[in-house]
Amino acid sequence: MAWLTLILFLPWFMVLGGLYWFFPRQPRPGARKVFDAAVLLASLLLAIGGMLWGHAQGAGYAHAGPIWRQVLAVLYAYGSFLAVLAIAIPLRMRLLPRWAAGAR
Repeated sequence: MAWLTLILFLPWFMVLGGLYWFFPRQPRPGARKVFDAAVLLASLLLAIGGMLWGHAQGAGYAHAGPIWRQVLAVLYAYGSFLAVLAIAIPLRMRLLPRWAAGAR
């Protein structure tokens, strides 16, 4: 049941990942594509790790009801995914001028 979180949030992760991948549109050198692919892969892997960890932590809230396992799994997965993107966006903006200068 822990994987239900990923199944439900995968479309939203794809929307956010697509926005991260496509904007800003230019410059798009090869180094940026590699960086963006690595960030998206890392965000997905950390979201899966957060989901599994949140589902395991939810066992401690069994007295509150079985739904809390899924709630914690969602919160940890979504938080992990957004945390990676939140760190990567300013880093990419800092590196973008260097990549654009190297592509010329």
